Amino acid sequence: GVKSSTTLSMSAALIVQNKGGGHGELGYQLAKNLSGNPKITSITILQDDACNDEKEPFNLYALDLPDVKVVKATLSDESMTAADLQSLLGEQSFEYVWDNASKAPEGSGKAICDSAKDWGCKVFTYVSSAGMYTPTEDTVFPMAETTPIKDSAGQAKFDAYAVELGLPLVSFRPQYIYGPKSNKYDYIDWYFDRIVRGEPLPIPSPGSQKVSLTNSEDVASLLASVLNNEDAAIEQRFFNCGTDDLVSYDEVASMCAEAAGVSDFTVEHYDPTKGKAKFPFRLNDFYVAPDAAKAKLGWDGPKSSLKSDLGWYYDGYKSRGGVDKELDLSADKEVLA
Repeated sequence: GVKSSTTLSMSAALIVQNKGGGHGELGYQLAKNLSGNPKITSITILQDDACNDEKEPFNLYALDLPDVKVVKATLSDESMTAADLQSLLGEQSFEYVWDNASKAPEGSGKAICDSAKDWGCKVFTYVSSAGMYTPTEDTVFPMAETTPIKDSAGQAKFDAYAVELGLPLVSFRPQYIYGPKSNKYDYIDWYFDRIVRGEPLPIPSPGSQKVSLTNSEDVASLLASVLNNEDAAIEQRFFNCGTDDLVSYDEVASMCAEAAGVSDFTVEHYDPTKGKAKFPFRLNDFYVAPDAAKAKLGWDGPKSSLKSDLGWYYDGYKSRGGVDKELDLSADKEVLA
């Protein structure tokens, strides 16, 4: 028989998803995003079995992602090897891997890297953290990808191991994430907790520090943008991951008050040397922008803005019992004393 000259290339994607928290929604949103990408022919989520299956987004996998295969694994098992991992995945190989679980090149983290090496994967995308940056007095904000990092951070060690293995690593550094199916609300809830109770908001002076608060759907589109230009992604390797719709700490207060329909609220700036109290962000400027992803990967920017998202966010805050929950404000009182 004559061999066909066009063989349809199968491109299987593996998303390794953690048990929850700030990155808990990314696997779900990424799977939704990749479902519409013609480059990807199948999607598997390797889900940490420590997740709460009754909570979003984990309880929505079957309903919202019917074509996505979900495999459960104990990702906290430090003895897991590449062979164990590949056996769990039914010996399937994957051309594209997104690791949104590993915190260090140990246990399942090492097993994922070693397996990706065995598969000869085309792009290995890692969800790292911008928290590893250690800005100096000379750092210009937003922090570029060349800002010094804490080499001892588990994520930095993971990057180093993947590079040492020769993996086609692309490592994204996100910051503060919120989203419609989130399971970490601390950042924005801090503002609403005080606004709805008529309590002052202790914000470290001067309050004009900027923050990158990014909708998980926009984080997912950033993570998927490696497919726009794989070579450029691998060559650049490190990408800051967040919206360029930056807002100041004080502006978040005004926007939250507006969303809650409160016109009378008080921001009290305090001396940052008194510490964080329970303030959700850094005391000083500590923000990134997605310039590299826009320039190198053709990412076309965020589709969401915090201001327009705070309406549904506040509805969710109320339905989660935010208005009536017990709130300990003793740390606030200390910094405002």
